[in-house]
Amino acid sequence: MRIGESSRRTGASPRSLRYYEEQGLLTSSRSDSGQRHYSDAAVQRVSLIRQLFDAGMSSRVIATVLPCVDVPGDLGVAEETFTAMMRERDRIDADIAHLIETRDALDVLIQANRRHRTELSTTPEPVELSA
Repeated sequence: MRIGESSRRTGASPRSLRYYEEQGLLTSSRSDSGQRHYSDAAVQRVSLIRQLFDAGMSSRVIATVLPCVDVPGDLGVAEETFTAMMRERDRIDADIAHLIETRDALDVLIQANRRHRTELSTTPEPVELSA
């Protein structure tokens, strides 16, 4: 199927499909006129690629993980994929820890701002003296 049909079937833009190809995540054949043609299996592959991107993986990491799908019986590939996935999980855990620290720091600032706003709302307005 051509890139437009692949785009409709996968929900990925033609630009994304070309990007996936540039990154070595997806392959296509070319017609005599140079048009890209994708196999029916590409639909499932694009779905997997999009899930991995949605999980926060970079194209570099996805390229490391996909061989496990392509060569499921190869122990060396499975080990490399496992290592890459564990590294990604550790990265995500670190990101979560950082976000929690950031949220906690923001909570401290919010509390200080609440106290300040309360003090301002209960402070009587200064009375101007007439001259």
